[in-house]
Amino acid sequence: MNILEAKDIHKYFREPTEFHVLKGLTFHIEKGKFISITGKSGSGKSTLLYLLSTMDTDFEGSIKINGEEMRGKSNRWLADFRNHHIGFVFQFHFLLPEFSALRNVMLPGLKRAQQPPDEVEHKAYELLKLLDVEDQAKKRAVLLSGGQQQRVAIARALINDPLIVMGDEPTGNLDSRNSAIVFDLFSQLAAERGQTMLMVTHDDEFAEKSDHIIHLADGRIDKQ
Repeated sequence: MNILEAKDIHKYFREPTEFHVLKGLTFHIEKGKFISITGKSGSGKSTLLYLLSTMDTDFEGSIKINGEEMRGKSNRWLADFRNHHIGFVFQFHFLLPEFSALRNVMLPGLKRAQQPPDEVEHKAYELLKLLDVEDQAKKRAVLLSGGQQQRVAIARALINDPLIVMGDEPTGNLDSRNSAIVFDLFSQLAAERGQTMLMVTHDDEFAEKSDHIIHLADGRIDKQ
């Protein structure tokens, strides 16, 4: 089953002069797969991720997630769709430093407001346990190590059971040991939970171990 389908994607930057960033990209991503998007700086990796994540809607072509067309939807509809179906992990974790690890994980679930707070808290704790940082649950995020913070950020991305977890250089700020741990976590989530992982990375070793690579060069898919 294809969880995401992109067809003939074109993206232009208009300022200061017109620049054709993405040039006719077509591909699909199957449910439960771990996909890496690679390419040199300026190849369009992060631009593509922003389109796929519905954060940028100014493009030509079609993007379908779980069979639903993303183009033409209102910003409010897309924001609700993201909160329900897409989890995000970034190079910089963007945790709220004065909140506990547990509270940081809970926040998207509380915002979604489809479960009572005590159920959200239980689920958040179980995710921290899955990611082997449950002993840090009550500790303020600012006091955690970089590797621990990124695991908490992954737990936060999973709290609403997203269809896809998207990451922009999720290991870019980690040493090789913690990068390997994060990769193993993503692989485990894909294999055991059927979670679809879509990660932009410049780390060739990280990418080579994923299920599939979409490699961009000059705004086109060089290989996949």
